[in-house]
Amino acid sequence: MLYMINATDKKDSLDKRLAVRAAHLVRLNALKDEGRLVLAGPFPALDAADPGPAGFTGSLIVAEFESLDAAKTWADDDPYIKADVYERVEVKPFKMVLP
Repeated sequence: MLYMINATDKKDSLDKRLAVRAAHLVRLNALKDEGRLVLAGPFPALDAADPGPAGFTGSLIVAEFESLDAAKTWADDDPYIKADVYERVEVKPFKMVLP
């Protein structure tokens, strides 16, 4: 089943985010390589593809996991969690209707 992981960044966490971004992407690429990743990306703090020093306000991931608990466990192990980037993380089942 698909699950949505919606994370909200702490204020002024861009430096922490950038410091562990490579490790974060390794995990996402593993999901992609397994054919389980639907989409992933950050929310720019400004209406721009590259928000520069304004940074990001959070991230969204939609991926396949065997259960809600498995999705939560995966999310809890994210490098951004360990680096104290996220203020809040919400994990919910997701039903893709389109495309």
